Amino acid sequence: MTARKDEPASKRVLEPVERISEVLFGLIMVLTFTGSLSAAESGRAEVRTMLIGAIGCNLAWGLIDAIMYLMGCLADRSTNLRIWQALRQAPTPEQGERVLSESLPPIVSEVLTASELLRIREELMRLPGSPPGVSLRKQDWLGAAAVFLLVVASTIPVVLPFIFIQDSVFALRVSNAIAIVMMFVAGYAFGQLAGYRPFVTAGSMVLLGCVLVALTIALGG
Repeated sequence: MTARKDEPASKRVLEPVERISEVLFGLIMVLTFTGSLSAAESGRAEVRTMLIGAIGCNLAWGLIDAIMYLMGCLADRSTNLRIWQALRQAPTPEQGERVLSESLPPIVSEVLTASELLRIREELMRLPGSPPGVSLRKQDWLGAAAVFLLVVASTIPVVLPFIFIQDSVFALRVSNAIAIVMMFVAGYAFGQLAGYRPFVTAGSMVLLGCVLVALTIALGG
């Protein structure tokens, strides 16, 4: 068996579904601000206040989401270390196989035979040394930066109309149209990745996003 590496060379910073999720999160956050704007009654001062609030909120939540991403990386690594320690400390091969079986996804563990579990356990036991410590790596920091940038970047297309269009009513309509298109595209991509019907998923994503924004606004968000 080849020596263990800290991170596979082919590992992506963020998986496609994670990227889509971050974009949708950023869109919903900014729409809670643009959706609460009464364009017919708002002047440039109110629009400017809305822009500052929307951008500032997404900056803050992008940072929070990035921190949560890093915490998730540490939690996953800690779980792997505990499984490895449990395998090493198992008093009998049968108990070690049970630890391994319980750590695998059910759909995988159900099809593995006792002999296959034994072979996997033996291979893991032969790994030299111990797993790397529970610490953050370069790939984790890159992932956190990507999370932050995706949340913040999703704000830009939606707020641009308010910067370049003086008519607040028209700017709001253009902004909403851009947001709907972005949510539709994200939903379509998610449908393709998840194996659902892309157009149905895209339409559902737009509807869900509008409902979530309406609820957030109604609750004072």
